[in-house]
Amino acid sequence: MKTFDGKVAAITGAASGIGKSLAIELAKRNCNVALSDVDVAGLANTVNEIKSLNVNIQISSALVNVADRESMHQWADNVAKDHGKVNLVFNNAGVALGGTVQETEYSDYEWIIDINMWGVLYGTKAFLPHIKKANEEGHIINVSSVFGLFSQPTQSGYNMSKFAVRGFTESLRQELDIEGGNISATSIHPGGIKTNIARNARMSTSMETLTGDATSENMRNKFESLFMTTPEQAANTILKGVLKNKRRVLIGPDATILDLMQRSMPVAYQNLVTSSFKWIGR
Repeated sequence: MKTFDGKVAAITGAASGIGKSLAIELAKRNCNVALSDVDVAGLANTVNEIKSLNVNIQISSALVNVADRESMHQWADNVAKDHGKVNLVFNNAGVALGGTVQETEYSDYEWIIDINMWGVLYGTKAFLPHIKKANEEGHIINVSSVFGLFSQPTQSGYNMSKFAVRGFTESLRQELDIEGGNISATSIHPGGIKTNIARNARMSTSMETLTGDATSENMRNKFESLFMTTPEQAANTILKGVLKNKRRVLIGPDATILDLMQRSMPVAYQNLVTSSFKWIGR
């Protein structure tokens, strides 16, 4: 994609974090935006911040649960109708989950898979026909994680969902390449971003057992202290990657380091992780 000027972008999880920053940055670039989230107040705040920029674009917003297939398809149809076309979809909405495999409930696995994996699948399939119909440059951007490249103890649900997003997106990208059209796809892999994802994560008490004496609250604080990159920095990195048509975008120095570690020690890195993991609980 050469420019965002005059395009229409749909963004999930737009009430906060990366999604909000993407919406604001795209608006600054004269891109029309269709926003969704389950956080009504946060979504309204994002819309108001964009309006305060006094940009001449069309803005729409909708309360949408990405885990609801019917709602996602209805939203995609509404966006295409209201905006006249769709050029980009940022499947950004996501949640986090901490706990050992043994102690994590099936319901928690279902919760994270529904949002992190099925939400991306629904968003892709709902918007792809509209993006093709626009007959312009188009792009599908799916947010995985550095934990879609690099596994961690107590993160089996998150790893599973984000590895799935990466595999799904890379397969989609290859299919689009074979078609030879003007539509592409990119898998996004943020490291620690200064958002509320850790604060809102579901964490099992089994994490406390595995890490020693740490409480779930201490672990949230520890994880948050490691986050290096702002949502604004993340958004700009993502948009640069889309303009360069990158297959994979790493965000933050921590993502670069962990990716390098996994590439250079594809199996041995696990020993380093397990030997140092209890530090998180200290």
